Amino acid sequence: MSDIAIRVEDLGKWYRLGAGVGAGRPRQDYRTLREVLASTISAPFRRNSPGKEPARLGPPPSQPDDEFIWALRNVSFTVSKGQVIGVIGRNGAGKSTLLKILSRVTEPTEGYAEVHGRVGSLLEVGTGFHPELTGRENIYLNGAILGMKRLEIDGKFDEIVDFSGVDKFIDTPVKRYSSGMYLRLAFAVAAHLEPEILVVDEVLAVGDAEFQRKCLGKMSDVAQEGRTVLFVSHNMSAILHLTEETIVLDKGHVAHRSATPEAVDYYMSSGLAQVGERIWSMDDVPPDAAPFRPLSMRLKNRLGRVVDAVRSTEPLTLEVEYVLDAPITGLRVGFYLTTARGEYVWASFDTDNQAQFEAYPVRQAGRTISRCTIPPDILNEGRYFLGVNASAYRVRRYFQDEQALSFTVDATDAPGSQWPELRMGPVRPRLAWEIETESQLTPALLVEKGGS
Repeated sequence: MSDIAIRVEDLGKWYRLGAGVGAGRPRQDYRTLREVLASTISAPFRRNSPGKEPARLGPPPSQPDDEFIWALRNVSFTVSKGQVIGVIGRNGAGKSTLLKILSRVTEPTEGYAEVHGRVGSLLEVGTGFHPELTGRENIYLNGAILGMKRLEIDGKFDEIVDFSGVDKFIDTPVKRYSSGMYLRLAFAVAAHLEPEILVVDEVLAVGDAEFQRKCLGKMSDVAQEGRTVLFVSHNMSAILHLTEETIVLDKGHVAHRSATPEAVDYYMSSGLAQVGERIWSMDDVPPDAAPFRPLSMRLKNRLGRVVDAVRSTEPLTLEVEYVLDAPITGLRVGFYLTTARGEYVWASFDTDNQAQFEAYPVRQAGRTISRCTIPPDILNEGRYFLGVNASAYRVRRYFQDEQALSFTVDATDAPGSQWPELRMGPVRPRLAWEIETESQLTPALLVEKGGS
């Protein structure tokens, strides 16, 4: 008997952009019911009319065409039964499309995928739920879709409800659930109904920190039970803790596959994680910012590459480039760092240092770069927003963009990363600890500390 759980051969999926727009075709407006009926009646007479271009069906043209986009192309890989595979890549790399094909939500355009076993999937909040049904009814509906008997679902029901924490609302239609309640129940159903293959997309970010820990723990249990898991995430720490191998997707293609630590290193260092740059056009800058004119803002890793993801154990350089069309007295340019929830972490300006403050009483006209470095072992894992501010203290604010760009901090090898738990707070410093046992204490120290 084959030990292959998933086999993918030359898989491809394309989408048409818009509604027939592109390739010189005019945009088609929405039609009324009368127009649809008239079109249907006249169709037999138009079918053989000369000069009419037939609708393009099937695969897209072999030549590049702005009307089509390949979400996946020439993707091939196999997954053995019991393997836990991570899938990572930039937004738009094709990760979610791949999982939708494997979950039979959508069909491929070319190639094929073989899936051997019962698939439980969590692609987005509430996938597979009927909004008019209660939580209880949706649990049995999902179990039936997976091919489970009612007695099997009965045996798991209490465990699912307890894990989800929505017991008070289990007989309420799920259309009244919040997104967090949807997620809790959806994950509990997907993980507890014993699918042979569990497919999980990046949806855990919707839940709170405590529930994320529960989810990661449950996925670890599922993996240890020998079931196959495909896990998509932008959280490199979760990928490293949960998966054995990882596939890196880039622009719809498999760019790399290897053991997870090597794949994460490849992804983080190859530039696939790059986005972290903001460029302001003239239209982005209000006229009252003059004579200050921002040009660009960048995040760079320790190798000097522009990135939007960095390890917390490595330094991160922030720089903003701007032009002054005239000298400005007392100008200070700085950054605001906030969490994804809008909580301020810190603010820092380029003349905070007394020596810098005295060296630049007047900022001269011309092109300038202000740059600073966040030391390693400062930030905790998570998503952060970086804002920029240019002002003369208590005189005038020239320019401010509170969310100029965002970036992700990965906590791989950070203090305490040997435990698969989410550390609270935006700061994760590497502090110097000492452990002093009783056998190491001198008699004098024992008396001082209240010992015998």
